[in-house]
Amino acid sequence: MQYRKDRYGNDVSILGYGCMRFTTAGGRIDINKAEREIMAAMDAGVNYFDTAYIYSGSEAALGEILERNHARDRIYIATKLPQYLLKTRDSAEKYFTEQLRRLRTDHVDYYLMHMLTDIKTWERLKALGIVDWLEEKRRSGAIRQVGFSYHGNSDMFCQLVDGYDWDFCQIQYNYLDENAQAGVTGLRYAAGKGLPVIIMEPLRGGKLVKNLPAEAVKRFREYPIQRSPAEWAFRWLWNQQEVTCVLSGMNSMDMVLENCRAAEDARVGDLGEQEEALLRDVVKAINSKMKVGCTGCRYCMPCPKHVDIPGTFAAYNRYYTDGKFAGLKDFFMCTALRKDSTSPSQCVGCGKCESHCPQGIPIREELKNARRTLGGPVVDVIAKAAKLVMKY
Repeated sequence: MQYRKDRYGNDVSILGYGCMRFTTAGGRIDINKAEREIMAAMDAGVNYFDTAYIYSGSEAALGEILERNHARDRIYIATKLPQYLLKTRDSAEKYFTEQLRRLRTDHVDYYLMHMLTDIKTWERLKALGIVDWLEEKRRSGAIRQVGFSYHGNSDMFCQLVDGYDWDFCQIQYNYLDENAQAGVTGLRYAAGKGLPVIIMEPLRGGKLVKNLPAEAVKRFREYPIQRSPAEWAFRWLWNQQEVTCVLSGMNSMDMVLENCRAAEDARVGDLGEQEEALLRDVVKAINSKMKVGCTGCRYCMPCPKHVDIPGTFAAYNRYYTDGKFAGLKDFFMCTALRKDSTSPSQCVGCGKCESHCPQGIPIREELKNARRTLGGPVVDVIAKAAKLVMKY
């Protein structure tokens, strides 16, 4: 197992264990199966385990397994505060106390504000007294490091990075999303500020392994070096020095063993131009289903009416490449659920964006198409209801 340093010089395994996808049986986590897989990963050197308050049964399962095996001190636990549920500072204490109980521990090594989407959300938390609460937990040792997980565009991500003295951050990033969400711009910005970056969705929820276009499969099969699609995706990430740890939601022994084997010798600079060209060809094959040829360059931004144009197109494309649910999920998280909406419905057709687009995309027309696909009365009602829940 290879390791990279966190902000304070601790060794973090380049492969992290994402605990959201444990196998279930009869509606409950199969604790014995999860235990075998977790212990195999630990024995192979994995020391970063990621869970969250809202991952049903995950924290409790991890805590039970660690206690059974007297293994708490062998690993780092990362879990997340459901900040979108907070009404007061006291509610943060309530959730955290419950998390410690579930995890059967007296401290959390890496504690994240879960799913921050914009700077206004962070400002709301600060107004509730979250900074003082976090500092109190730091001083007591109950929380060792503080970070945030993010879904949104690179501009807003950079503002959040500058919004607090964070210890680390977590972003969605993979070879298909190089210029989507925080993207490579956000990755390098955070690393440039000295923040370790934890990567989630390295396989796009399995989409970079399952149901790849025939042309992409053919490219991988014909390449002289034979690797699984998953290993190619991981090695692309580990090839970048700014990446600290890549999470994998492992739920089979084969998956654990394959990923751990790949993490034994992966180093920065291992992929050369030929390998990079292969992955570019794979991206082209995947993107052949895309509706809009947006590269996420952001030359069209800022929009005078605050429409997140690249975010909307990323969700619109994902609707067709990864399925309806994936596209709508991205749309809600990256546009519709922000404190200040960035929905395409706000477009007034001024055309400023089109004059700056290097790809010559008819942005106004494509925003209408995206709006018809991703929006509509039902989606608007759901978005408004979700905002009310988050507010109250």
